[in-house]
Amino acid sequence: MATVDFKAKAIEKARIATELDKEATALKDPVDWEKQRDKYEEALHAYRTCLDTFMTAMKWEKNPNITAQLRKFAKEYMERAEKIQEILKDPPKAKKAAVPAGGDSEKEKSRMRDAIQSAIVQEKPNVRWEDIAGLEQAKEALKEAVILPINFPQLFQGSGRKPWSGIMLYGPPGTGKSFLAKAVATEASATFLSVSSADLTSKWLGESEKLVKMLFETAREQKPSIIFIDEIDSIATSRNDSDSESGRRIKTELLVQMDGLGNSLEGLLVLCATNLPWAIDSAVRRRCQRRIYIPLPDERARRRLLEIHLAKMDPKPSLEPEQLQTLVSRTEGFSGSDIAVLIRDAVMEPVRRCQDAQAFKRVMVKNAEGVEEERLMPCSPS
Repeated sequence: MATVDFKAKAIEKARIATELDKEATALKDPVDWEKQRDKYEEALHAYRTCLDTFMTAMKWEKNPNITAQLRKFAKEYMERAEKIQEILKDPPKAKKAAVPAGGDSEKEKSRMRDAIQSAIVQEKPNVRWEDIAGLEQAKEALKEAVILPINFPQLFQGSGRKPWSGIMLYGPPGTGKSFLAKAVATEASATFLSVSSADLTSKWLGESEKLVKMLFETAREQKPSIIFIDEIDSIATSRNDSDSESGRRIKTELLVQMDGLGNSLEGLLVLCATNLPWAIDSAVRRRCQRRIYIPLPDERARRRLLEIHLAKMDPKPSLEPEQLQTLVSRTEGFSGSDIAVLIRDAVMEPVRRCQDAQAFKRVMVKNAEGVEEERLMPCSPS
């Protein structure tokens, strides 16, 4: 039933958009450009709403023939929306003189710049290399690839050595890729821009690639800069026939910017993180010249992770070395995130005992000052 509703809504919204488009097209006289522009903007908004509904209808439609038909209609409306955008960008000459030069484009540019500015990490995350358990090879590789070129650029001048312009961190989820990026942000004396796919995608046609371009422009203005793109596989998957037009444009703009076409990449580094390196477009992978594998923690790293998390517990548990070794052995195959969740779950165990207790008994315990106090301890009647 929901699919039928979405189809009906999409068709109705397409009808409204088409009518507004016809009304705008009928105003051909350049003198009426103000009215025509308003109508075109209404039509463009209606087309965008219509396309959103078509996408939802295609998502839930199970009949492949109907899905193909919906896709065909959506493509036609998308092309018309792009055409209207071109008309709005290039108004009739008679009206161009009346419009302040660059007014609208400057406003749009300022709005996008504000959106990108929010991605700049203003305060250092305060994560040091020593706060990261294990991953010694990854830390050394990042120091060599990121920290040295930014803090000591003279080492990479006139010697044939060139700093990397693209680095990819890949490995299983929860192994500390984003945490390593925070350490880089703390240790590097550079502007750190942290973005995800949500920051670079927009429901408005043509805006996503502008956000990508603005991101790199902002990074160049404030270089030395590091652009950290988390979960890059969500915006840079391998190209295929099922790709949307907006998805293709984002990838194209990302590739152009990472290539530095028309702009220098000096003082600029793109740091990416992904759990699915094989799903990333080969052209994007090629532009990440240095690839650093972030593995699951080994025995030594698991021990250090357990010690770090146990030290944060209050009161701190007293574990015998044999008990700690048992935990280390039993957490083989766990990621750093899994171990953190395990400790959090253990911390909740006393709360569960209080919640499930049917009776309590009075006990004497020492407080933080070492003075004995009477407390209630949960218990169950035997």
